[in-house]
Amino acid sequence: MRFITKGYLTTTLATPAGLLFFRLATGCRAMRTGSGHRTFPACGQILSAPRPGVRRALPRLPGMHSVFPGGSLPDRAPAAGTRDPVVEVHGLVKRYGDRAAVDGLDLVVRAGTVTAVLGPNGAGKTTTVETCEGYRRADSGTVRVLGLDPVADAARLRPRIGVMLQSGGVYSGARAEEMLRHMARLHARPLDVDALMERLGLGDCGRTAYRRLSGGQQQRLALALAVVGRPELVFLDEPTAGLDPQARRSTWELLRELRADGVTAVLTTHFMDEAEELADDVVIIDAGRVIAHGSPEELCRGGAENTLRFTGRPGLDLGSLLKALPDGTAAAELSPGAYRISGSVDPQLLATVASWCAQHGVMADGISVERHTLEDVFLELTGKELRS
Repeated sequence: MRFITKGYLTTTLATPAGLLFFRLATGCRAMRTGSGHRTFPACGQILSAPRPGVRRALPRLPGMHSVFPGGSLPDRAPAAGTRDPVVEVHGLVKRYGDRAAVDGLDLVVRAGTVTAVLGPNGAGKTTTVETCEGYRRADSGTVRVLGLDPVADAARLRPRIGVMLQSGGVYSGARAEEMLRHMARLHARPLDVDALMERLGLGDCGRTAYRRLSGGQQQRLALALAVVGRPELVFLDEPTAGLDPQARRSTWELLRELRADGVTAVLTTHFMDEAEELADDVVIIDAGRVIAHGSPEELCRGGAENTLRFTGRPGLDLGSLLKALPDGTAAAELSPGAYRISGSVDPQLLATVASWCAQHGVMADGISVERHTLEDVFLELTGKELRS
């Protein structure tokens, strides 16, 4: 990479993917110089770049949480107790041809919270989030992020938000540390790059080109790029997709620490346990509309004391089982070998299920009476059919 220090950033990242990444991340518009390189005008928060080969220490600020030594998270972030809306979407409509990807959707994200946006494939969640990020223009409805229009006020908004794309947007030949330090220099008061890389397990791959990183390493680098500028609000698209269990847990801890520092997070995920673990609020979208919202506890509260679960061999004759159970009882095989009995669960019903299993040669494991999970709620609301 090559830089100059007179208000412009010059880089050899001339590929469309590289230009997309920098423009989306900073709001800067690219210009072509006579040498064929690209330049990006400074956006108000960009620091002057050091001379080639010179590494400049990032500012160290007091009051930083131990996870990020070297400075606190965003000065402008709301206090953790503040719950004013930072994202407000009303009547959002976005069409692609004759198909409405989003159809009159309403969404409110409170400050200092983690909001999980869930939905089956094609439900409209990605279009909704990308509209909030300013990457898509709404056909109708209103969208306000931190009080600003994501499209009309993009130059003012983008320095205040972080975006983690699920894939792409990074120049494939850039090294991980090079990319992260470059992104840090685009912000006035970035996080300490060394500490952030160590926190996300990127220390050993800093000199590795992006295209040679594993899928999990690419995900962790994308997360680092999203938070290095101390955003007030961060959008995370499938932040733990492709991560091993250790990296997934580490990412969860990071998100909790961001919330503790007052950062608001909006994440999309297909992992229901992740949403239950992290989210203060859950929004379930289907067919372009919000069909349920609330805290995980509120959504899972229904039927908590009236569900019996057990595992056995797949394909049990549930019709035969229901004949042995009281009227009003329901039975379902949620996944191969995983069964749920809903109704008036009492000692007699438990004994009946155990007796039926014994008569049919079924070894019932893990019999338990427990609350609904978020996955149960999700499947009940959206159905079990596969979406293309």
